[in-house]
Amino acid sequence: MNIANEGRPLAVELWHEARPRQWVKNVLVLAAPAAAGILGHARPLAQSLLAVLAFCAAASGTYFINDLADLEADRLHPTKRNRPIAAGSIPVGTATVVGLALLALGVLLGLLTANPKTALIIGLYVALTLGYTLWFKHIAVIDLVAVAGGFILRALAGATAVDVPMSRWFVLCISFGSLFIVTGKRYAELVELGEDAAAVRATLDTYDGPFLRLVLGMACSTTLLTYCLWAFERAALAHHSVPFFELSIVPVVTAVLRYLLVLESGKQGAAPEEVFFRDRPLQTLGLIWVALFIAGVYVG
Repeated sequence: MNIANEGRPLAVELWHEARPRQWVKNVLVLAAPAAAGILGHARPLAQSLLAVLAFCAAASGTYFINDLADLEADRLHPTKRNRPIAAGSIPVGTATVVGLALLALGVLLGLLTANPKTALIIGLYVALTLGYTLWFKHIAVIDLVAVAGGFILRALAGATAVDVPMSRWFVLCISFGSLFIVTGKRYAELVELGEDAAAVRATLDTYDGPFLRLVLGMACSTTLLTYCLWAFERAALAHHSVPFFELSIVPVVTAVLRYLLVLESGKQGAAPEEVFFRDRPLQTLGLIWVALFIAGVYVG
């Protein structure tokens, strides 16, 4: 057992293994309902929040299963070795049972949204993530697309939970934005781990800095382009006297540039959620974007 974890109750270790800080990713489930302007109504709000909870449960279940599969590799990683399963704080049998129970709970909560498609999407997310754990993460490029696919399924689940359509530009923005974040994480891992990178993640033996920078540039530019097209599309439909959606482009572009700077500086870029929780400028830009987005959707 890792000394840092010694003495903590099993319930606390299970909570840490569930990675609640990662649940911030599941806010993406609310994107389509929020853009449709229906979160002010009780039933769509309840369905959307239920879909978020479903993804929190399913995602946490996949973290348990993934850490069980990566047990030996995680013990070689400078930070992942402190995770409860890698540190030996959670017995393998317990981790397996809890992980599978959380996966089942996620699908069940998806059914409770009253739209079977939501449960199906969560089931696809579970299948994709398990496929990633067993196969995809060992295949260069496919591993990036597989992780990005998980974000796309989150957005789709939110749309199906309340039965609203999604703009094609919105779908493309989410797709390439996800690829941008995932590629940035791989690039940061490559820089941070150096010669030990391949021992921790097999595909890092295939990737090199120039290739990942190329993918970052492609994903970044496409994300910004499709976001601009989505913002202009929404603005044309809204007919606001104040260009809320157009103005929202400014914090998005600035946030992307800020994140690229963090990646190049080597400061926590391997954990995107940690970057957001620690970087005040990024948090401020996020709040500005949320304010403009809400104004664009709900202000008449």
